[in-house]
Amino acid sequence: MSLPDPLQAETRTSAWLQRGGLRPTRQRLALAALLVGDGQDRHVTAEGLYAAAADAGEKVSLATVYNTLRAFCEAGLVNEVVVDGSRSYFDTRLDDHPHFYWEDSASLTDAPASELRIATLPEAPPGTEIARVDVVIRLRRA
Repeated sequence: MSLPDPLQAETRTSAWLQRGGLRPTRQRLALAALLVGDGQDRHVTAEGLYAAAADAGEKVSLATVYNTLRAFCEAGLVNEVVVDGSRSYFDTRLDDHPHFYWEDSASLTDAPASELRIATLPEAPPGTEIARVDVVIRLRRA
C-alpha cells in the first residue's frame, strides 16, 4: 500500500472524511489517503495500516491508527470485520458482501456475493433489530 498521486488523494480523502463528518486532521488525512486515496477497496488490519504509514514516512503511533480506524467505523466510512476474537480487518467497501479469510496468509478478500444464499435468519430478540450479517468463509490450502 503506497500513497497515490498527492492531489487526487487529497481531494478523494478530504471528501471521504467530510462524508463521515470527520475533521481532516493530519493523521486522519494520511491514513485515509492510504485507505482510499487511490479509489481501490481494501481490507486492512490496524497493524498493517500502521506499517504502511511508516513505510510512507508518516509519523503516527499504533494507538493513533487504532483510534482513527474506530472513528472511521463510527462515522460509517469503514466496516470492521472480525475474523476471530483476536483479529479484526477494516473494510472500505461498505455494501453487504461476504469475505474469504485465507488462513495460510491471514488475509481477507471479498467473496462473490452473487453465489451466497442465506435462506432465513433467526428472529432478533425483543427490542433489537439485525444491524448486519457478516459472512466470513475460512479457507485453507488442500
